[in-house]
Amino acid sequence: MSWLANLQFGLYWLLALGMLALELAAFVDALRHPAPAYVAAFKRTRTFWLVLLGVMVLLGILSLPVTGLGFGLFGTMLVAVPAGVYFADVRPALTNLRRGRW
Repeated sequence: MSWLANLQFGLYWLLALGMLALELAAFVDALRHPAPAYVAAFKRTRTFWLVLLGVMVLLGILSLPVTGLGFGLFGTMLVAVPAGVYFADVRPALTNLRRGRW
């Protein structure tokens, strides 16, 4: 039965690392856009998104199994929700604004 536990642990590691990569990508992308673009796209401010995504990156690092503070599968996915919202809603509005398509 230990092979099954090892498999589950490995899958959890992959999922946690994937979610952390998503959070980091959202944070870096939020840094790329200027602050006035968020207001022009009728989204929350750049500071709001940077603080929110930065906190989620820190929680994502803490949720890795190596820290011993793992939040479990549900907590790991919950931490990645703001990054998903950023990529699904905010980023397309910012890129459309940058390209001049309103």
